[in-house]
Amino acid sequence: ELTMIYAKTTPGVDPAAVAPDILKKLRKDRGEKEGFETVDVQTLTELLQSFTVIFDVVQTVLVGIALISLVVGGVGIMNTMYTSVVERTRDIGIMKSIGATNWDVLSMFFVESAALGFLGGVFGVVAGAGLSKLVEIGARSAYGSPLIRASFPPELIIGVIVFSTVIGAVAGVFPAKQAADMRPVDALKYE
Repeated sequence: ELTMIYAKTTPGVDPAAVAPDILKKLRKDRGEKEGFETVDVQTLTELLQSFTVIFDVVQTVLVGIALISLVVGGVGIMNTMYTSVVERTRDIGIMKSIGATNWDVLSMFFVESAALGFLGGVFGVVAGAGLSKLVEIGARSAYGSPLIRASFPPELIIGVIVFSTVIGAVAGVFPAKQAADMRPVDALKYE
């Protein structure tokens, strides 16, 4: 029982033009009516289009997961920064009472949240690169060919790290503003 037959056209002949003739001959050989064939003839171009559609769907799903991860990461950074503001309320009061300006306090928390985003981006790049390499190695061992290759262009790595740093900085704006707006007297009374 055959599951697949490969055919090669002579140079200069379009496989898409030959495919209907092959299907017609196979249909005739098997005694099947048109539209009720149990065989299918596909050209390499059609197979590539099928793979492209599948990879586009997978890519869209992965982009969706990445966007959800960014939102969750941003909320996590914001929560961490609010907690940091609450834990350091007395420190903020002391800083402001000895002359720190609102800008000093704001920039301190803002930089801290941007640093959290930066570290998250670096960790994400390392984890993503490691996972991608594992998939590449698994595909190579399963199929015996370098069909899937992991690629890490520098622009992508830099873009991811910059983007995660910006997300971290944006997530820290409200907690930083809350810390900067504290009155020294209220902050020093905080328990």
